[in-house]
Parts: sequence; C-alpha cells; structure tokens
Amino acid sequence: MTKRKLILEDGTVFTGEAFGSMKEVSGEVVFNTGMTGYQEILTDPSYCGQIVTMTYPLIGNYGINRDDFETITPSIHALIVKELCDFPSNYRSEESVHDFLEANDIPGISGVDTRKLTRIIRNHGTMKGLIVSEEYPTDKALERLKNTHQKRDQVKRVSTVKPYVVPGRGKRIVLIDFGMKHGILRELTKRNCHVTVVPYHYSAEQILRMKPEGVMLTNGPGDPQDVPEAIEMIKGIIDKTTIFGICLGHQLLALACGAETEKLSFGHRGSNHPVKDLIKNKTYMTSQNHGYTVKKESLANTDLELTQTALNDGTVEGIRHLTYPAFSVQYHPESSPGPDDTNQLFDQFLLNIEAHQVIDKEEKSCQSVKI
Repeated sequence: MTKRKLILEDGTVFTGEAFGSMKEVSGEVVFNTGMTGYQEILTDPSYCGQIVTMTYPLIGNYGINRDDFETITPSIHALIVKELCDFPSNYRSEESVHDFLEANDIPGISGVDTRKLTRIIRNHGTMKGLIVSEEYPTDKALERLKNTHQKRDQVKRVSTVKPYVVPGRGKRIVLIDFGMKHGILRELTKRNCHVTVVPYHYSAEQILRMKPEGVMLTNGPGDPQDVPEAIEMIKGIIDKTTIFGICLGHQLLALACGAETEKLSFGHRGSNHPVKDLIKNKTYMTSQNHGYTVKKESLANTDLELTQTALNDGTVEGIRHLTYPAFSVQYHPESSPGPDDTNQLFDQFLLNIEAHQVIDKEEKSCQSVKI
C-alpha cells in the first residue's frame, strides 16, 4: 500500500496507508463519533470542505449500497480511519469504500491513530489539515496550510441550481436547499407532501408566489452568516407561512429573528447526542453534524423561545417563535444515520400547518363579517 501523510496546521504529522483517490487535498479536520452510517456521512453535503475522522476503529465492513446515499455527488474532502475493511460482507453491498471514494476522486488514509487525532481536535479545536504523499516536505505543507483560507461559498456549491418538484397529494411544501440530505426529502414524501425544492438564494417573493403551505429550511455546510440572502428571505416569509428548520436552517431562522451564532470548538458530529426537550420534559438521542451554534444568551432579546438543549454542553438544540408558526432544531430528526427518536417533528410540522390554516380561515371569516 502507498504511504501518505496527514499534516495538521499545528505541525502534527500522521502517516498511514492511502486508499480512494491519490490527489492532494486540504480541509478542516473534524471527527464523527458514529459507530455506523459511514455511507450517509460520506454523502452528507454538510461535510463540504471537510476531512472527516471516524472515531469507530473499523470502517467499511458492510460496504456501499444503492439505498443509503444522502446526495448524488459527495462533497466531503477526505476520509480518515483507523482500519479499512477491504472485503465488505453484507447482502446489500455493491462496492467497497475504497472503490466508492476512488470513483468520486476522494482521498482516504487508513492506519491512523484516530484516538490521538480526536483528542488533539477536542483539546485544540478543529484545524486545517493536508493529505499528501509520504515524501512531501512537512515545512512546505505547513506553509501551504498557512496560506490556505477556508472558502465561504459551501452552500452555493452544494445547493441545487434549478428548482424541481417531487409530486404528492398532501401539503404543499417549499424546501430551501442549503445542502439537503435526501433523508429530509424522504420524510416529507413519506407523508405524501408535494415538495418543491428551490436553490438557497431564492427570494421571499419567489417563494411566496409558489403559495406554500409550509417552508422547510434544510441542513447545509459552513457558517450561517455566510448566507445573508437566506436570512433576508426568512425575514420576508416568517409572518406569512409555517416554517420548520433543521441544522443550518435552524441557525438561519435564529439569525433572521435577531439572535446570534458562534463557532464551536470542535462541533457536534455523531449519532449519539442526548438532547432534552424543555417543553415535554423528555430526553432524546439524536444525530448531529454542525460546527456552529446559536448563542443561548442572544435569545433573550428576540421573540424566540428556547425549547431544547444539549445535555453534553448545554448548547441550544431547539427554538420556536412566540408569535409566528416557526420552529427549528439543531440536530437531524430524519436520522440517516442515527436514532429516529425525534422523527415525529415532521408530523408536528404538518400539524402546525393545519393549525395555522384554521387561524387564517377564522381571521378571514371575522374580516368578512365586519365588512
């Protein structure tokens, strides 16, 4: 096997064996604590621009199948594992992780001490990394990392270019694609929703002309403050329709309502994060993937109510608007991968739509009587 190096911006060097593509690549090095679900992780658009470390020691044992993709074109920059399974065993398996990454020009490196790497990230926060050949000079790599600046257009790169429709006979939903996982679309179509998927930069006027009964704000990569057009769009629709936000969509809803966001030291990425619902006084296990969070103290000056918090660090996991039918969560209720404890939030979204429609009819009826 060909030897390759992972070089972090602090000078730490890990040497391992190459798999997948052989190209050189840089990106933000993060870790995911999931024991399974590597295919969904590889194809999650929220990992755009990132090099993902899997903390579970063996990856690839059940291969890659045709059913568990979260997008058509993966955006992950590279994969780091302790041990890669070359011969997967599963009745659904169609190819190995190596073959999948090679076909999509994504490099990987195995044989890395992922426990040590994860501890470095936990202690010092996420940092830039570079995967190169074993012969590549470390000092040259560090200079290259020093001059590498993180791109701010991740959402633009992963969002759909043109709108498209997934027909259904149920509620009319406009889904704003900031880097949508297919799991979100599956949950809506499972409930027979008529879904129109639109690009991230669609204006409030364009969305409202579609006469949606509800608007879904999806997950996506990067800093929510890098998508100002989406923040303005949400301001223009929040008093006119029902809104449900997930992950990046949650952060964008908070910003549109006057709250603030900040970058976490090493983020939340995995399928085992406990969240407490403050309204129902229940705790759920959730699937998460985010590097930014809503500042809890900034909610005090808004019309938003804190509804859920992370039990690990107390960060904001859910909010709802006190006046308008809008709510959001930081985690992924569609799981993929992960537990489906909070899958009922999609049902709650549809119930909110129906409740809002009843209120609208009553208000119109009152206006008609006055006339």
